Amino acid sequence: MPLTRIAGLEVDLIRKKIRSLRLTVYAGGRIRVAVPQHASEAAIEQFVQARRAWIQQHQQRFAAHTPRPTLQYVSGEQVEYLGQPYELVIVPSSIRPTVVVQDTQLQLHMPAASTAAQREAVLTHWYRLQLKQMLPDLLLKWQPVVGRQAASWGVKQMRTRWGTCNIGARRIWLNLELIKRPQECLEYVVVHELVHLHERLHNARFWGLMDLFMPNWRQYKADLNQVRLAPGTPPDAD
Repeated sequence: MPLTRIAGLEVDLIRKKIRSLRLTVYAGGRIRVAVPQHASEAAIEQFVQARRAWIQQHQQRFAAHTPRPTLQYVSGEQVEYLGQPYELVIVPSSIRPTVVVQDTQLQLHMPAASTAAQREAVLTHWYRLQLKQMLPDLLLKWQPVVGRQAASWGVKQMRTRWGTCNIGARRIWLNLELIKRPQECLEYVVVHELVHLHERLHNARFWGLMDLFMPNWRQYKADLNQVRLAPGTPPDAD
């Protein structure tokens, strides 16, 4: 996809049906800005210019191959959801723990005395629910395109793969970490695993089918390959 120069930066600009402008910096330094379909050039320029320091900070961190810091689950840390960075905000609350997405914040309503492990467990549970809610619609979208149907599916944490497929049982597994990546990357893995129900191996036939069903798959695969699920292991859907 051709890049657009905005505020002196090369940006992957995408117009889509959303209400607010969204910015993502990927490992490797690529900048992606998703904007409402009718957003003006001036508004986009102002949006990117206001975030130049944040963009450059993240690009420098990626360039230096700085490992992602371990979350302490305290207010002010950055967490990801569907490819977007959110500021984690811990909101003291006596009600049942909940997660609320509001503007650029991901609010975790928890007892003030909650531990980091308890906060992590609540956020992980929420991530899992969001991914499980998305998958049925994505399967309904892509199974007719691919011409294969999964008998069952599941979500689990995987250290080295974004997805797997048990061809005999026609069961696919998706990595929970996909909820942190852009939705296009999640859809790529769904299609990838469904294509394995046509072809077991990653051979010319397999990639030819990927070209047929999802012509832009290479971009999404490259985005995922910027993320290391385990040290020293370049992950990919399998």
